[in-house]
Amino acid sequence: MSETEKKPLPRRSHLITPEGEQALKDEYDYLWRTERPRVTQEVSDAAKLGDRSENAEYIYGKKRLRQIDGRLRFLMKRLDQVTVVDRLPADLNKVFFGAWIELEDDDEAIHRYRIVGEDEIDLKNGYISVDAPLARGLMGKSLDDEVTVMLPKGEESFYIVKVMYQKPEWDTHERATAVFAAR
Repeated sequence: MSETEKKPLPRRSHLITPEGEQALKDEYDYLWRTERPRVTQEVSDAAKLGDRSENAEYIYGKKRLRQIDGRLRFLMKRLDQVTVVDRLPADLNKVFFGAWIELEDDDEAIHRYRIVGEDEIDLKNGYISVDAPLARGLMGKSLDDEVTVMLPKGEESFYIVKVMYQKPEWDTHERATAVFAAR
């Protein structure tokens, strides 16, 4: 492949867990019902102060409204695209979308992950994309399987210790409305 040719981007899945879909809906609702009306009022108040060309509150407020409206359009489109996976697989001992997995590496270190959609990725809490190399390597594998996966840092082997489809006690992943306010 020459330098001018571009490698095609990998196809992204549109899968999402019910919790992930709810988080997107909650963010949309927060932006539409709380954040946008608040910023709209701030812009209106700033506009009443006079010269808008030198009014920082007005300029910033208009910019923030454009950001909010862009995010609302994205969320609406994304919610139309996603496929909610809300059914358990036939074999609960195999790794599929939505599974919480506990792996042991060659050094006997334990790694815990949940396979989720791209909108739900949270590496700090072990939520990895179904499109990630590790998740792709684990898909369809069974409890007690030893799996060798090609990761960006090289080939690694894991032993599948647990596969769960109910939220385990060790999973502390929470999404709060406060996260949306920070955007």
